[in-house]
Amino acid sequence: MYFSDVDIKKLAIKSVVMCAASLVLTVGLSGCAVTQSTQGSAAYAPLVVAAGDSIALLPIANHTDVPQAGLRAEAIAEAVLRARGLRQLQIYPPNLNPETLFEPSERKAQIEAEKWAKTQNIRYVVYGAVDEWRYKVGVDGEPAVGLVLQVKDLSTGQVAYSAAGGKSGWSREALSAVAQKLMQELLAGVQTAAPAPAK
Repeated sequence: MYFSDVDIKKLAIKSVVMCAASLVLTVGLSGCAVTQSTQGSAAYAPLVVAAGDSIALLPIANHTDVPQAGLRAEAIAEAVLRARGLRQLQIYPPNLNPETLFEPSERKAQIEAEKWAKTQNIRYVVYGAVDEWRYKVGVDGEPAVGLVLQVKDLSTGQVAYSAAGGKSGWSREALSAVAQKLMQELLAGVQTAAPAPAK
């Protein structure tokens, strides 16, 4: 098959454009997030917490080798939930904190914290796990976070809301900033009911 100089130039330009598009797509995806959430049987409907419903933050388990990653995630979750209007949010007692350096017992601590919540007549509890909390190995060292969150309705024993996701940032971005963005995305489906109008 014979190719003229014009055909060769067109093929060369097309190849360069395709390579450039692939590079832009790769760079663009390096700072993206993957999240998935479910809200009981009403898919994609938010969980609306009424003003009279009590809610508590339980331990967030640390499934990484980074010490106290669960505690860091809890602090961010508390700030995000309060910013979403859950000002009466309660926190589990410090003696139920599972993050010790000698005896990792996150699952047991979550069960004990749920028992505590029931004694306090709390309706909803928020808990979860940290699956990734690190700066990636390499020249750029991008921050990467992976979280799983659930909201359980203790009155029914059912999970009313769950969300999981992972997010990575740019090399100069703080790990805590990436974690905060991901936490906001995962908890976007937990909302507070509008207060009743004054009569």
